[in-house]
Amino acid sequence: MILHTTDNGVCRLTLNRPEVLNALTADQRERLIGRLADASADPDVRAVVLTATGKGFCAGADLRGAPSAEERVAGDVARLIRHGAQRLITAVLDCEKPVIAAVNGTAAGLGAHLALACDLVMAAESARFIEVFVRRGLVPDGAGAYLLPRLIGPQRAKELLFFGDAVPAAEAERLGLVNRVVPDGELMTTARKWAERLAAGPTRALALTKQLVNASLDSDRAAALTAEATAQEINMTTADAQEGVASFVARRTPAYRGR
Repeated sequence: MILHTTDNGVCRLTLNRPEVLNALTADQRERLIGRLADASADPDVRAVVLTATGKGFCAGADLRGAPSAEERVAGDVARLIRHGAQRLITAVLDCEKPVIAAVNGTAAGLGAHLALACDLVMAAESARFIEVFVRRGLVPDGAGAYLLPRLIGPQRAKELLFFGDAVPAAEAERLGLVNRVVPDGELMTTARKWAERLAAGPTRALALTKQLVNASLDSDRAAALTAEATAQEINMTTADAQEGVASFVARRTPAYRGR
């Protein structure tokens, strides 16, 4: 089950299967992908908070009911990953609104990658991140080998992926996996404050900025600078950009409307 509320420009998506540490079923994954697409298209949504109920953020994919080795044919696993975990992570990365992960507990496997794909990551003191794949003799999926080196470099990424040790929130912050660690009881209040600040900002400029930063890690300098100039050209047609310039000239606080 995915709980969904929108208030004051902030869409809050909450994983709600605390009895299994919010392990994701295929149906939940599809609902989450759909909600993120809806947030992109809805002008009344200007920021997204992704969190969960209970003691765990997300224990990864719920593998119960998955085809056994005897039932699979060549290509089944790759197809499942492409249309499953990879689509979910891509939905977060491509969401046109800033997405904040409020990690309330253990984020393991795909659950860790779901959090790390978000634009900003806030973790409760009790949270921890685990690359569980190696413990099961598996290769990481859900874009883990793509995300981790870009966040903390290849050497640190290999350490986490090779050993599969649990990384406490404080260590995750030191490594650069999360932006802030806060007391458990303050997690949602603090995440909400961040989200409301983003929701009050120039929404289209934030979307283009997110796109530029994400793309810069996969492009050369010339391509990155071309993309920057194009993004600036597009953004200057928005009402918020015009309001930003006008408010600067008038020496007043801008009132952005997300348009």
